[in-house]
Amino acid sequence: MKLLAILGLALFLPAAAQTVKLTVACADEEIREFGLVCDEDEPCPVYLEIAGVEPVGARLFAVGNLHTGTATLWSVLMMSEDGGKVWTEPYPRQKSVAFDMVQFVDFENGWVSGHQAGSLARDPFLLRTVDAGKTWRKIPLYRDSTVAFIEQFWFETKEQGTLIVERRGAGVGRYQRLETRDGGATWMMREAGEDAIDGKRAKGAVSMNADWRVRADAKANQLRIEKREGRQWRAVAAFPLVVGRCEPRVVEDPVETEPPA
Repeated sequence: MKLLAILGLALFLPAAAQTVKLTVACADEEIREFGLVCDEDEPCPVYLEIAGVEPVGARLFAVGNLHTGTATLWSVLMMSEDGGKVWTEPYPRQKSVAFDMVQFVDFENGWVSGHQAGSLARDPFLLRTVDAGKTWRKIPLYRDSTVAFIEQFWFETKEQGTLIVERRGAGVGRYQRLETRDGGATWMMREAGEDAIDGKRAKGAVSMNADWRVRADAKANQLRIEKREGRQWRAVAAFPLVVGRCEPRVVEDPVETEPPA
């Protein structure tokens, strides 16, 4: 489990929110793996995207991915148990995977949606936790590799939930609404067609809770998780927009010495 380094102090003004630093290692091996074009003169910046946020009492969850301008590198799932001061990663980063949404129905039961990233999103899945986010289990949505992604999902109880999928080549409609009665272990199709299906989550929202948002501050070069308090928004945590870079390792030339006489 990786501990994220904390820089600064938490204040009540958004501009002074504490900054959280993620550790990113991306050099020769990763450049080859992800097919990046990076060199010493022009390294590839690594950006953080936070796509989903979920408050659960004093705990706070955030999901998204780390990416360059051309490729999704790793998924990221972060958890804070003190309202945003200290963060850990309770689930390992997955290569070329993006996490999209996170929801809890109580203090113990939660889900994260994700997919394999690439030129087309494929192989959507859910992560399930039943122990307050300490451990997570991956549940693929389809048995075979499928070009699809989960547009949104929501659970009413720890057993009953709904998700909306956009799927290519399904033969029964591009958009599908599926339901589960066993916490996401199995799904039944309830609706399918060529027209988009509305869900419960507002378009572009990072949380089912409208009092939370993620805002990019280009001037401060930060990505901020903010909570609404009355008519104002308070920054709970701030992350650098650029969290690292991919560049080849510099190998120093060996020092030549004269052989002993």
